[in-house]
Amino acid sequence: MAHASPPLSLSATSEEPDEGKLKVACIQFEPEFGNVALNIQRSLELIEKAADAGSRIVVLPELCNTGYVFQSRAEVFALGEPIPDGTTTQAWSEIAARLDIILVAGIAERDGDRLYNSAVIIDHTGVLGVYRKLHLWSDENLYFEPGNLGVPVFSTLYGRISVAICYDGWFPETFRIAVTQGADIVCVPTNWVPLPESQPGDQPMANILHMAAAHSNSIVIACADRIGVERGQAFLGHSLIINHTGWAVAGPASSDNEEILIGEVDLSAARRDRSLNKFNHLLRDRRMDVYAEFPGLDINS
Repeated sequence: MAHASPPLSLSATSEEPDEGKLKVACIQFEPEFGNVALNIQRSLELIEKAADAGSRIVVLPELCNTGYVFQSRAEVFALGEPIPDGTTTQAWSEIAARLDIILVAGIAERDGDRLYNSAVIIDHTGVLGVYRKLHLWSDENLYFEPGNLGVPVFSTLYGRISVAICYDGWFPETFRIAVTQGADIVCVPTNWVPLPESQPGDQPMANILHMAAAHSNSIVIACADRIGVERGQAFLGHSLIINHTGWAVAGPASSDNEEILIGEVDLSAARRDRSLNKFNHLLRDRRMDVYAEFPGLDINS
């Protein structure tokens, strides 16, 4: 499979560098289904380019070591890997240590007889932890277990990082749990697919949802999507990096090109700006007394 040299989408500024700011990269590329060795090698090449451009946090797409469209549980089991001892995690750990970056990347995780759609969080010391997708999409329910690790937040040199994967972004609770646990940034490995009734030229609903989540929580969100068509399933691309104000600082990327998006963000500002004015604060203003009394919806009625 031929790969074009990825263009860099950089946040331009005429100001002097701010010590509170850092560059985050989202890598958009097309994994080849089942070719783990090729996918690892391509991811390493792109990670290197992102780091050379100054990125300190790098995000890769969902299930980017295997591809996405599985046809049986046996197929997932054969391609899945343990963490941290699997080939993919070892390769990613080595490059994160060498480049002194934080890497968040989607992987098919095999834990004994259980399979998870996971993301591994790695820094220069090795694996910081694992996030397992909470909300499974479509046929994922046939192959993967629902995530059982909650919404962990990982303390790093640059800030507190949480993770969501693809369909998790349709649930505001995912981001609210992350921010109430102290997260400054949510990294989102994803494989977004077209949704019914979307029209050519429309901004993907995924982008709208994640921009809203960034704004309503004052949190940075970095979404790395894949491109291409795999076993008949098209993917959206349109990766983006969203500032805590809800506006994109890089992207959206194209729908069909391999790209490295790089955006400059200020994680300390994300925390500070949750106070909107002298009266209002995005977390303090929540009406937990009302929310707790809401009886909920019987989805089976």
